[in-house]
Amino acid sequence: MPLIPVLVPLLNANEPEARLVEIHIKDGQRVQKGDLLFTIETTKAASDVESPESGFARLLASEGDTLSVGAVLAYLTETADEPLESISSNQYSVSSSDQPAVSGQPEGLRMTKPARALAEQLGLDLSSLPTDRLITESFIRQLPQLQNPSITQSPNDVTKSPNDVTKSPNAQILLYGAGGHAKAVLEMIQAVGAFGVVGIVDDNPALTGTSVLSVPVLGTRDVLPGLLERGVFLAANGVGGIINIDIRVKLFELLTSYGFAFPILRHPRATVEPSARLEDGVQVFANAYIGSSAVLHEKCMVNTGAVVSHDCEIGRYSHIAPGCLLAGHVHVGERALVGMGVTTIIGLKIGEGARVGNGAVLLADVPARQIVPAGKVWAG
Repeated sequence: MPLIPVLVPLLNANEPEARLVEIHIKDGQRVQKGDLLFTIETTKAASDVESPESGFARLLASEGDTLSVGAVLAYLTETADEPLESISSNQYSVSSSDQPAVSGQPEGLRMTKPARALAEQLGLDLSSLPTDRLITESFIRQLPQLQNPSITQSPNDVTKSPNDVTKSPNAQILLYGAGGHAKAVLEMIQAVGAFGVVGIVDDNPALTGTSVLSVPVLGTRDVLPGLLERGVFLAANGVGGIINIDIRVKLFELLTSYGFAFPILRHPRATVEPSARLEDGVQVFANAYIGSSAVLHEKCMVNTGAVVSHDCEIGRYSHIAPGCLLAGHVHVGERALVGMGVTTIIGLKIGEGARVGNGAVLLADVPARQIVPAGKVWAG
């Protein structure tokens, strides 16, 4: 059989590298399809890597290695002693000593593209950054000098268009969508105070040249390449998807295809316990509560006044609507909509793509793609 590579998967769109933290097999060991081979991690996530096929695992990486996404962790061969010939682990491992140089970047410094873009916008001295870790956008934002409210604006952050209405000492961000939900997202961004809103993009050409809460609508998606050229790398999704959540998902996919990143937006009046975990693109609105050890997966939304209790898990793209009360250990699948004022018992599951109407009371699991009518007491 041909050599079958086992590759480093992409765990986070903002981090092009991952660290190999554990190898669960020995070199030359016979493995079956689906067997656990490796555990890798980034600064925000960890994942197990399983065998894509059956064969003999020939290791190319070592525990502690930092590897690029798509690098080869191992090959699966037909026999335990099949020669790998010119294959060498050194050509796949990415460490501070062998990482390809980036123009203008100090030797040994490893950082994601969004982190570098933000550092340049802030005028940070890259040589002052540590070389013993992967520098992410989140790391840049937590630097002590950025916590000082008296920090002045960097020359690199000066806007280049009269349409830019908000200037910030931090990164610039665009808002996609000009409807009612977009207003709430816009005012949350302004309340957070970490981003300068350059303008709004909306697919309705009739809105171009108008404004939402004094922020201009710059145009349709056709303006996205120009915004990237101006150094705008961050975006916020202002479409709630209350009627059709697929519209919200498609906008995320569109912006991702252009290369935009999605910061976590957490309203200053929201409460998020320290042990909770929020992934990229999550939005948590005013007066929402995120309990201990809760996990909010990327691009999901917890709307105004909603309660996500301890140990809950909210799937990607899902929308927890205003006033929703999730008891502890509730698991919500991807692309689900849990309507306003919904309440649940502890420990139930709401399946992928489910829609729960306003005011429903959930006493049992909700299957995937199930529709629960508004006001219904759901017992399965």
